[in-house]
Amino acid sequence: MRKVLSVACLGAMATFVVGVAYANEELIKMSQNPKDWVQPAGDYANTRYSKLNQINASNVGKLQVAWTFSTGVLRGHEGGPLIIGNMMYVHTPFPNKVYALDLSQENKIVWKYEPKQDPNVIPVMCCDTVNRGVAYGDGKIFLHQADTTLVALDAKTGQVAWSVKNGDPGKGATGTSSPLVVKDKVLIGISGGEFGVQCHVTAYDLKSGKQVWRAYSEGPDDQLLVDPVKTTELGKPIGKDSSIKTWQGDQWKIGGGCTWGWLSYDPGLNLVYYGSGNPSTWNPKQRPGDNKWSMTIFARNPDDGMAKWVYQMTPHDEWDYDGVNEMILTDQPFNGQPRKLLTHFDRNGLAYTMDRESGELLVAEKYDPKVNWTTGVDMNKSSPTYGRPKVVDQYSTEKGGEDKNTKGICPAALGTKDQQPAAYSPDTQLFYVPTNHVCMDYEPFKVSYTAGQPYVGATLSMYPPQGESHMGNFIAWDNKGKIVWSNKEQFSVWSGALATAGGVVFYGTLEGFLKAVDAKTGKELYKFKTPSGIIGNVTTYEQGGKQYVAVLSGVGGWAGIGLAAGLTDPTAGLGAVGGYAALSNYTALGGTLTVFALPQ
Repeated sequence: MRKVLSVACLGAMATFVVGVAYANEELIKMSQNPKDWVQPAGDYANTRYSKLNQINASNVGKLQVAWTFSTGVLRGHEGGPLIIGNMMYVHTPFPNKVYALDLSQENKIVWKYEPKQDPNVIPVMCCDTVNRGVAYGDGKIFLHQADTTLVALDAKTGQVAWSVKNGDPGKGATGTSSPLVVKDKVLIGISGGEFGVQCHVTAYDLKSGKQVWRAYSEGPDDQLLVDPVKTTELGKPIGKDSSIKTWQGDQWKIGGGCTWGWLSYDPGLNLVYYGSGNPSTWNPKQRPGDNKWSMTIFARNPDDGMAKWVYQMTPHDEWDYDGVNEMILTDQPFNGQPRKLLTHFDRNGLAYTMDRESGELLVAEKYDPKVNWTTGVDMNKSSPTYGRPKVVDQYSTEKGGEDKNTKGICPAALGTKDQQPAAYSPDTQLFYVPTNHVCMDYEPFKVSYTAGQPYVGATLSMYPPQGESHMGNFIAWDNKGKIVWSNKEQFSVWSGALATAGGVVFYGTLEGFLKAVDAKTGKELYKFKTPSGIIGNVTTYEQGGKQYVAVLSGVGGWAGIGLAAGLTDPTAGLGAVGGYAALSNYTALGGTLTVFALPQ
């Protein structure tokens, strides 16, 4: 039954429908108000687009810092704040503090949540102690802590409504991702692929925190939540035991396939979309087979978790090309016909356009011309290898074998894009993609599994492509598979993008610059150096009739792990420390929210 709840502190959105069965209706309605930013990606479709246009291409060059807020935490600050009416909710990396700020009272701290977590979780966090943000629904703020506790906080008071443990840090499972609220459930993934965790997405009841369903990335059909006949890949039934047939023995039990990226949702189709990560271990010789369903796009019914379709992008991964990046949902014409599309910029360097209803593969093209491990995807529907990438033997770590250093592989393990989310503008019908322009040497070695210990089995080094010095590009991409424009950056662009109706696209750099560029041409219109490197996602909101742009700075993440964790061995941080050694010449640690506005 619907009921109306008045929540004074939620300002402009003070009265709305909150019956838990209608939580997504509430969020859809709230996300249509461009003054707020009520979901981690702005909306269910993960477009990271705002209809606000007070700040536009003609005046963005006049932006000034309006206010700042120190989080009191070092290490990498990924994600971004939520803005709901007068309230802003800011999160931090470990120890995962959450601040509630009243924007109408000079950003007064209304409440602060600071969990007490065992610091032993820090060493089992693969690539810095990051957290990608909180979610909102049913009057609660949802946080996935590093120790895998999913906690529901009262949005008005910060009091814990319920909490539940989503995994076992003692076996290497950790929490870094942002939840997604759908209907009467909150969905969350898990990290731990570098520790041999059998990974999953889990749905919890919004009111009580009770587990409703859990879908694993690999294992028997009943654990996968698949139907051998009804669940399809590229239009064909996946068949019985589709996963365990592609693993040796019981290796699927420590198979990885983690789900620490972004989730999106189509209310019309009632499907949730997300990707799974690398199979464990990084040594491909130790896990023969396609290792399904790691490296896979899943389309699931959020009511019961059943998968409608799947698509494995990188079978038998040999390079750690996790498939967890966001799925952006758009309704666009394709070959002259209106289509419900899903666009995914994968770590493997290929951008995929799919029909999100059927799972049909429409486009698979390189979005960095230096990608060399594959010549492309077999797009011949009558071919026995349809939908599979064609691997170049020279860059196959499987062909090279254990203790052989395969050199010059592009992209590096952190991919042409990692978790840093792209944005889409319906005005230009372009995608704006922060990318890594990085290659690697990769040497697999034999490793044994011990619960709670690293299960990697490879040594890496990273560097720019041969003959080049820049390690990042910020690009505009169209859904037919073309780069429209590309801006070089000295380091990887590890910040999430924001597109706006003002014809401006924002992103941050690892040195700490917030940049604004023209959405049509890529021309740089504004930049400002924040206190630390930016790996956070840019957001925008309106308060008191004024548009603001906000971004977390605080260098870290995989690219900045050397600075964040004080590492100096070039091969540490899974190869990132050496690749990004020069970053320390440009920025230092520090967690700060910087908010920009036009002058009065």
